[in-house]
Amino acid sequence: MPPSAPGLSRRAALALGTATLAAPAIARAERFPSRPIRLIVPWPPGGSADSQLRSLADLATTALGQTVLVENRSGARGLLGAQALLQAAPDGYMLSQHHLSVLRHPFMTQARSWDPVEDFTPVIGLTGWLFGVVVRSDSPIRDWAGYVAAARAKPGRMTYSTSGIGTSNHIAMEDLCARLGIEMTHVPFRGTTEGVTALLGGQIDSIADSSAWVPQVEAGKFRLLCVWSPERAKRFPEVPTLRDLGIDLVVTSPYGIAGPKGMDPGVVRVLHDAFKAALLSPENTAIREKWDMPLSYMDTEAYRDFTMQRAAYEKAMVERLKLSTDG
Repeated sequence: MPPSAPGLSRRAALALGTATLAAPAIARAERFPSRPIRLIVPWPPGGSADSQLRSLADLATTALGQTVLVENRSGARGLLGAQALLQAAPDGYMLSQHHLSVLRHPFMTQARSWDPVEDFTPVIGLTGWLFGVVVRSDSPIRDWAGYVAAARAKPGRMTYSTSGIGTSNHIAMEDLCARLGIEMTHVPFRGTTEGVTALLGGQIDSIADSSAWVPQVEAGKFRLLCVWSPERAKRFPEVPTLRDLGIDLVVTSPYGIAGPKGMDPGVVRVLHDAFKAALLSPENTAIREKWDMPLSYMDTEAYRDFTMQRAAYEKAMVERLKLSTDG
């Protein structure tokens, strides 16, 4: 027990001593994190984002001293993670991948959804996707010019898949079709891997999506016609970008991690630092290089600014292309 100060009663001194002893225990109880963290991946297992985020979770587990559990919730155009965050406590124990469809969705529906900026807490910006258009290797279409010619010859009959209505790649394809004066039929799936299965089975004509198709291209089962990155992919240096083809369009769709609205800045800082170290590690770098995913690191403040600016852009694009999910 600490010695009594002048004028301090024995009872008060005992209370002070008890509080002094209890303080470290309280601090330990409030230390973050003190239990496992759930990270929602709103896509099926096996794709590029799932692989990158699982690697990130494994690496952050070591730094945080608590398990980061990946939970796949596919469907609804990748919006189930955002929906879960709206119902979650802002304590840092539920997070989700935060991608552009989350910022775009409120502008595509009259139904009640969310404010794309105010209803989430940005944590960190991570990476983006390598997008491209692929056909089966036994297709008569040999290159992008042949793809456009085939679509022009069969208005509305050629199909392409994406990971959902209103995703970045869907909007990009609608933009491309408008620029080129062609009409195609969009076939949305819950994730890129489902499109790969459908193309292998001959159920669709092409995929316009992120790089879950890489293994099939490398195995000679698919033919990659173009990529949408600023430069050619290191893995496929012979494949042109859209800019190489005379189309001034770049699509990488940067994504990050966010939590519920109102998270404590100290908790956000802990999460940011752990995920940043994981993102820049050799292990996660190797995963991103495997899928040709560009590094798009943003700290919490920069990522918040990005979401604000990008939400305004997405609203303008939705209005320009007259996109709606209301039927």
